[in-house]
Amino acid sequence: MSSIFTKIINGEIPCYKIAEDANFLAFLDVNPNAKGHTLCVPKQEIDKIFDIQDELYLGLMQFSKKIATALEKTVPCNRIGMAVIGLEVPHAHVHLIPLNEMDEMRFQKKVSLTQEEFESLAKEIQANL
Repeated sequence: MSSIFTKIINGEIPCYKIAEDANFLAFLDVNPNAKGHTLCVPKQEIDKIFDIQDELYLGLMQFSKKIATALEKTVPCNRIGMAVIGLEVPHAHVHLIPLNEMDEMRFQKKVSLTQEEFESLAKEIQANL
């Protein structure tokens, strides 16, 4: 059975896309810890991050760095935090979270955005790529 991320990659579920290439997709988390919380996902469905072949793993890190740089230009923050957890979705992915305080990395405090705010934010980040 396909993961929710595979369904997003295949266009079966909509997303607020930031960037995409042949191997990866970046999109806004719809239940964000902070404004701009973005997920970077390999298109190949692999459960655990350290099961990814080296070349694809390095590509994911390079792709994530590019997205993080655009995020930092777009969302006022002290830095971009990165987390890899993978317990809720069995598809390796990287969380990029604009941080101003440690609580924003704890996955307990969530922020709400309207559809219009998500769409506008995605466009702003894309413009900074």
